[in-house]
Amino acid sequence: MESAWDHLGEIANVAQLTGLDAGRLIGMIVKAAATARLHKKNCRQFAQHLKLIGNLLDQLKLSELKKYPETREPLEQLEDALRRSYILVNSCQDRSYLYLLAMGWSIVYQFRKAQGEIDRYLRIIPLITLVDNARVKERLEDIERDQREYTLDEEERKVTAAILKPDPSKNDAMVLKKTLSCPYPNLPFDEALQKEYEKLQAELQMSQANMDVNQCELIQRLLDVTETMASSLPEKSSNLKNSTKVEPNSSDDKNAHSFNENYDRQHNDSHTAMSLSTLLRLFSPSICGDT
Repeated sequence: MESAWDHLGEIANVAQLTGLDAGRLIGMIVKAAATARLHKKNCRQFAQHLKLIGNLLDQLKLSELKKYPETREPLEQLEDALRRSYILVNSCQDRSYLYLLAMGWSIVYQFRKAQGEIDRYLRIIPLITLVDNARVKERLEDIERDQREYTLDEEERKVTAAILKPDPSKNDAMVLKKTLSCPYPNLPFDEALQKEYEKLQAELQMSQANMDVNQCELIQRLLDVTETMASSLPEKSSNLKNSTKVEPNSSDDKNAHSFNENYDRQHNDSHTAMSLSTLLRLFSPSICGDT
């Protein structure tokens, strides 16, 4: 389940985030959370928690903390966690909307994991825990008490269930159509569907490059969903298969090419992208510890 998000660094240029201190990274995360298209509540909650941490860090001299090995290492680990967190939050705006919905519970799990990781690194910075400052100690206590609950809201659960159905009903199709209009409010439905199809093609190429079979099957399932939805449109606007597909990068290694060929052959042989049981096994709430 986590493998899809182990490669998040490929979505944003992580090198551009190198050298930014914790305070600036938190500011970027807060800004990205404000423009998230999906998981809006989770992004807002995460940003609010990080604001508490930012307020604490404002009381400290980060440049001084980095002078000493015993404080520099945990602070750098905190910054690494914040860089990954920025990519997670930013992905809730940039990636395929249908893909984000299908990965709903996995993303919820990543928010929980990110908050726990950041809080853990914060606690092991020795100088922070030893500072004899009432305001610093009070803010540390505020952070420890601020236990956020990350989950899917009722509407997101409904749409996720509709996407994962092997044979969506007409009602499911209407739910998906209504949902897809949200991230593309100024586009006709056929154009919004076209954009999603192209984004999913890019997602598929990335998963093939990572040789992630489960992700390839999920994304192919979503491509099938878009094609099914397109088939209900007038003929002039329903030909998604003629859209430009993302070609593999010429720098991909031979293993990636071999994987792509094997995957395409297996998919063509089976025709169906993924069984319902496999989808539920990968993305059910129980995997993420939800009750």
